[in-house]
Amino acid sequence: MVSKALTDALVAATTEPGTGLALAALVIARIEYPHLDPGPYLAKLDALGEGARQAMVRRSACSDDRSPASCVRALNEYLFDDQGFEGNRQRYEDPRNSCLNEVLERRTGIPITLSVVYMEVARRAGLRIDGVNFPGHFLVRCKGGPERIGAGLIIDPFHRGALLTEHDCRVLLQRHVGPEVAFSRSLLMPASRTQVITRMLLNLKRLYVHMRSFPQARDVTDLLLAVTPSALTELRDRGLLAYHLNDVTSALRDLQSYLKLARLAALDDDAKDEHEQIWEHVKSLRRRVAALN
Repeated sequence: MVSKALTDALVAATTEPGTGLALAALVIARIEYPHLDPGPYLAKLDALGEGARQAMVRRSACSDDRSPASCVRALNEYLFDDQGFEGNRQRYEDPRNSCLNEVLERRTGIPITLSVVYMEVARRAGLRIDGVNFPGHFLVRCKGGPERIGAGLIIDPFHRGALLTEHDCRVLLQRHVGPEVAFSRSLLMPASRTQVITRMLLNLKRLYVHMRSFPQARDVTDLLLAVTPSALTELRDRGLLAYHLNDVTSALRDLQSYLKLARLAALDDDAKDEHEQIWEHVKSLRRRVAALN
């Protein structure tokens, strides 16, 4: 199980004053790199931020345009042309794409980690960029500019800072999620820091489960519960991961707690079926505990 020091560090980084994401993202990276020192990577972001600021100044001096759109274009040229950041399409499922230290070293990542780099560099350069917790593909937005979709400039850092129209967002939603989620402008609202960190953790948990790396997946679930203590699904998943790892005591504790709390919620038919399956797990675990006594 993940150490208390790591959960405490993530909670502290998520709740510290301001909007910074880098420190929390580097705490998450300690799942893969337990002895990671955040200092050099924060310094890299500082240097990138200063470079981006200078790029914005040069562009505005040449064009006499200080609009948000002009700043975004300067930032895009600096990050993607000059610094070589790009989406990792070849090895999208590589866990290193979820670790900010690796993204900064290798200049490649997935939508959410490239978005964190984009937001952190922009903030250091004096430009406010917010995260957008868009289903299936994390985006960012810059207030100002054309308000045709009611959210300012919508930017896709995974695709070299492409500026998206409402039509583009609708197509993106269909491609990644399908018809079960209807497009709404509310999908383009700014994400809170906790939402961004939670999304990073959920991505990493999904990867570890897919790889059958259950100890790491349970570590991520510990962190998810540290930043979102009321997340019932994470309590359930931590119990199921403990069950797969043959940690009878932890599995029984979490799954019994989940069943108790889930009884207070309205359940649809699928949830009722799942509830019954988990109850069967609990009965099996109780028999195993009884056999040991």
